[in-house]
Amino acid sequence: MEAQLIPGERRTAHQMVRDSLRLAILDGTLGAGARLVQADIAARLQVSTTPVREALRDLASEGLIRLDAHRGAVIRETSLAEVREIYLIRRLLEPEAVTIAVRAMTPETLAALERLRSEMDGGPDLGRWVALNREFHRLLNSAAQLDRLAEILNHLDDNAAVYVNLALRATGGDHRDTANRHHQRLLDACRDRDGDGAAKLVLEHLQQTLATIELSLR
Repeated sequence: MEAQLIPGERRTAHQMVRDSLRLAILDGTLGAGARLVQADIAARLQVSTTPVREALRDLASEGLIRLDAHRGAVIRETSLAEVREIYLIRRLLEPEAVTIAVRAMTPETLAALERLRSEMDGGPDLGRWVALNREFHRLLNSAAQLDRLAEILNHLDDNAAVYVNLALRATGGDHRDTANRHHQRLLDACRDRDGDGAAKLVLEHLQQTLATIELSLR
């Protein structure tokens, strides 16, 4: 686990620890069930334990770790039943959300989505791709300008991130190529103000992702 910083980016110690830990979880460096010891993380990243504690709270709220009264911070175990429930709820909510988002889409949001899509298409490592994919969907969720709905969808997307990483590793990155094509088609639908088309693409994307995750967990 390394504290990676994008050139020109400035982050607080809290943000640096949170982002470093999130990336290590998403790229598989830190596996399911592993304990996260505050003192060890602080020493490795050369910070005090305060930003580590704050970062662990953030990651717990995202669903990436559990804060156990006896074991401390533990990376969440995967569960086939859980991921099926996550994707059931997402399939119910996201098509409606993207339909609304397409109607409210601004040129600035479209440009930001295109930048993320382009970077995902550029072949980053799997952990970085999962992080970019997370950011892409969060931006799309917020485009509907319905804060409560975006909060629900973002939480579900955070919970799904570890499973998406498993699917990517199980397919050797094949799922990433399929997802990149979905993202491009989704952006095309957004530009065309085709809400119904965007909703169908989101549903297809979620169904294919879940099918790949199910195979990786069996």
